[in-house]
Amino acid sequence: MSETLTAPSAPPPAPGAEEYLALDFVNSAVALPGGHFIDFLGTPEATNRWLTEHGLAPADAGVQEMCATQLRSLREHIRALFAARVNGLPPLPVALSAVNDALGRAPTAALLYWDEKNGPYRAAPCPTNEILDRALATLAANTADLLTGPDADRLTSCDSTPCNRYLLRHGRRHWCSTRCGDRARAARAYARRTRAKAD
Repeated sequence: MSETLTAPSAPPPAPGAEEYLALDFVNSAVALPGGHFIDFLGTPEATNRWLTEHGLAPADAGVQEMCATQLRSLREHIRALFAARVNGLPPLPVALSAVNDALGRAPTAALLYWDEKNGPYRAAPCPTNEILDRALATLAANTADLLTGPDADRLTSCDSTPCNRYLLRHGRRHWCSTRCGDRARAARAYARRTRAKAD
């Protein structure tokens, strides 16, 4: 049975999430032991909060269910691409198509602005009706950067059941968090003790 938990139960960001927003995005749906589940895009309000925390929307963007649904759909397509990359399988054409569609949604040129206090800076104009398109394009572009860049070979899935998160492997570490690493080590120790008793 699946249950939605509150944010304090969430594990810390997985290794690589600081560098790649796409990792944090894919990991915004987390499977936990005991059949528990956290979905940071589970409601329009939660989606708006996640987008705001990641600099993809203002706090008052007013995300609607249709927008949250589109983001959850893109998340699953990116998850399918990550799984294909990690497992050495061909990607699903529909997943590639979804990412490419999202890539084409936002204007590419950031305009030049001038702030009296801080001076010149560049930013893309983003009227309210373009917030979702810009967020989808940003997440898709970051996904493409990860999958085609030098860190692609480090992409892996967490090696602790039931965790479904992805991370960038550092050395031999295959866990997204200390909690998952402890759980995997405890499971291996239990399996060794069980085998020893059976022998």
